[in-house]
Amino acid sequence: MKAGLEVHQQLATGKLFCDCPSELSETVEGSFARRLRSASGENRSVDPATEFQASRGLLFRYEVSDASCLVDLDEEPPHPINPAALDVALTLALLLDARPVDEIAVMRKIVVDGSNTSGFQRTALVAVDGHLDLDGRRYAIDSICLEEDAARKVREADGEVTYRLDRLGIPLVEVATGPDITSGAEARAVAEEIGALVRATGKARRGIGTIREDVNVSTEGGRRIEIKGVQELRKIQEYVDREVGRQQVLLEVRAELKRRGAVAPAETPVDVTDRLASVSSGPLARSGRHAGSVLALRLPGFGGLLRAPSGSDERLGRELADQARAVGPKGLLHSDELPAFGVEDREVKDLRAVLELGPDDAFVLVTHPDRTRAELALRRVAARAADAIEGVPGETRDPLPDGRTRYSRPLPGRERMYPETDLPPIPITPEHLARLGARLPERPSVTRERVARDTGLARELVLQLVGGGHIGPFEELVRRGHAPGLVARLLVQDVPAVPRAEGEPEPEFPIARLDAVLTAEEAGAFAKEGIPAVLRELAGGAATVDAAAGKAGLSGLTPEELERLIDRVVDENGAMVAERGDAAFSPLMGDVMHEVRGRRDGQEVAAALRRAIARRRADPAP
Repeated sequence: MKAGLEVHQQLATGKLFCDCPSELSETVEGSFARRLRSASGENRSVDPATEFQASRGLLFRYEVSDASCLVDLDEEPPHPINPAALDVALTLALLLDARPVDEIAVMRKIVVDGSNTSGFQRTALVAVDGHLDLDGRRYAIDSICLEEDAARKVREADGEVTYRLDRLGIPLVEVATGPDITSGAEARAVAEEIGALVRATGKARRGIGTIREDVNVSTEGGRRIEIKGVQELRKIQEYVDREVGRQQVLLEVRAELKRRGAVAPAETPVDVTDRLASVSSGPLARSGRHAGSVLALRLPGFGGLLRAPSGSDERLGRELADQARAVGPKGLLHSDELPAFGVEDREVKDLRAVLELGPDDAFVLVTHPDRTRAELALRRVAARAADAIEGVPGETRDPLPDGRTRYSRPLPGRERMYPETDLPPIPITPEHLARLGARLPERPSVTRERVARDTGLARELVLQLVGGGHIGPFEELVRRGHAPGLVARLLVQDVPAVPRAEGEPEPEFPIARLDAVLTAEEAGAFAKEGIPAVLRELAGGAATVDAAAGKAGLSGLTPEELERLIDRVVDENGAMVAERGDAAFSPLMGDVMHEVRGRRDGQEVAAALRRAIARRRADPAP
């Protein structure tokens, strides 16, 4: 297999073509609606991906927030490109040894899925021909681009999609690798390293959704598949590995179809509504199909090949269902899974007879209240079945939470590009590059080696610190005298774990506030186990660390008070201590920590409990 990545990272520099902040907002000040249509690009051809998107006939509603302006509404021309965002992209180019272009020309990329009010996304090529060295291997960096992010989808209903404009226009730096990656584990490592490079500039936005990856995967005998918009770096490996498995299943299906001499199915559907009139439950019952027609499509030679083969949950039937689902129907039923879903064996036999099918043939059933939609769905199913005879069709797929992917649209091509007419070209001078080159940030590989050497922290913890962009706060807090291990835990575990609303960024605490939390813990105000609770209260509005500790119920517990509490617990469980001896430690530790968790250090509690158990065994008198 081969894989390549396009890593997109949002920048905290303000929006790319206006003066709005690059932050999300929950304030909605109004809305408007539009429909979008496909148009030809610079070479006068229409891109198949945009043509497919326009064919869905959706209405797009846009919510205007306090982070939006007339540029986002496409009611005002774009402002000159954000110079701070451009400097980040050029800095990244220098870090990746890429060659910046002499003159940046902003282009329009036609996108009619509703995520842009204008029907296009602005993008600019910044640099080419770079490389990334990682773990003894060199990966080609084909291009570095700067583009505007899309609007944020907030809900979807029948025939209508609602977006919020707060995210539209946030700068994205895009780093595209060559097809040099040979495993899912490599894909994750390369994505993490590129993300760490962007964060080293100090201008990367943080939180879920601020970094997204498009993963391009192909296997021998197959074609390129683009998995669009992976948001969790840790899941890249799973998506890549499962995509390889999916393609292998499709290639095995192709081999069997070739052996059978299968041909592309005719697109003519057969109305079998009357044949299924007695179905009383499931999606084909009259109530389930909302009185719509049931249409069937013959698939000669596909019998038994629509279900998942042994040892896999990938199957051609799901591929066909995705095609139907893309244009309206909720899916389809196929003969390899029948009788089921309210369709009985006698009805299956009747359908096979009516459709004049042989033992190696299959059929699919689709229903929709709008017959035109059902017919369109079957035409797409027929086209996808024809593609199965050739193997793996190139397409764009959406990542799903369980590690699978689902068909989204055809692969886009160059037909969707044309120049931005409202912005002049931007020359990149040697003097500009020299200024940036004189203040390049430290490369992550150098930072990791230095931090590991200076602190003695475990490699995995150092990777998390550098990859998460925590090095600046980490080193400042260590300079202020705090233990490296405690600081690292605070930044990579405790702060990210502070509860927040879905879609909200990770909370940001000033260095002075984090310093105060660590100082209070070191002074014995509460144990390190209490730090998450203190951070939670601070994020919720507590004015000081002392106030946060009080609200969290972490009022001070002196060593003497701890000893008395432990003696009480041991006395109350004297019979257990007498019976189990030292083995009573684990259950009693749980009881004690239930009362003192976060107020005293766990090691201190354990030592005091062991002493109390020893005293009780030495003097068992009540």
